[in-house]
Amino acid sequence: TAPAPRPFGPLSYGSDGALQLSGVALAPLAAQYGSPLYVYSGAHISAQIQRLQTAFAALDPLICYAVKANMNTHVIAHVARHGVGADVVSAGELKRALAGGVAPEKIVFAGVAKQPAELEAGLAAGILQFNVESWAELEALNAAAGRQGKTAPVALRVNPDVDAQTLAKITTGTRGNKFGLPFDDIPALVRQMEALPHVRLEALAMHIGSQLLKIQPFADAYRRLADLTRHLASEQGTVLQRLDMGGGLGIPYSPEDGEGPDPADLAAAAVEHLGPLGLPTIMEP
Repeated sequence: TAPAPRPFGPLSYGSDGALQLSGVALAPLAAQYGSPLYVYSGAHISAQIQRLQTAFAALDPLICYAVKANMNTHVIAHVARHGVGADVVSAGELKRALAGGVAPEKIVFAGVAKQPAELEAGLAAGILQFNVESWAELEALNAAAGRQGKTAPVALRVNPDVDAQTLAKITTGTRGNKFGLPFDDIPALVRQMEALPHVRLEALAMHIGSQLLKIQPFADAYRRLADLTRHLASEQGTVLQRLDMGGGLGIPYSPEDGEGPDPADLAAAAVEHLGPLGLPTIMEP
């Protein structure tokens, strides 16, 4: 017999000793639906959304749920009912987000390997922005938008060369990673974009990794993002419409992880470095 799991997060034991999730006994659900069975706590998800919204009240960012974390359509619909948007990385995730009730103007299309058909799907849906990772992607997006007679809203994903201090395999924001555009190349790339008539630069974006348990890497990346935004405005006259902070705030997966990093501390770093710019922001938990 396997040892009973320790109560953690929304898990607890009832007076009869039965394991519960947010007060709902799990054994009867397994008996009704079969096992293995995935059970999600809508109440806990709602509480986490509220926790983020409260922590970031000063910036009031558009929160775009990273669908790659869990693309269960009922989970997507649940977060959408809270006014949350979606961060998608494929046409399949885009389709699920739209089916779940996420408004197109709250959808960000990220990812390093978007196919032409996926770019066209995002354009047809009228999403908020494409987070672009390379010049080749810009050219492909320009061509797709041209075929539809549209102008594609672009956020350039910047690699800020910041050590996320997390596992090497899920670090994405250092110079040696394949993700994002080199920080120092952005000003020249912005000028090059003028030759592409069907793309429009609206934002800068970044995402330095996943499962970050320390706030300092975020603060360092936010500072660099703010510096680059000011440089583009002062030296090139490029005025952005928003900034995308990405995601990556670590989740406590076991009692040994404690409570995990506090979103309020992350929000404080964002307010310090990005707040003075006065631009709308996006975050992608």
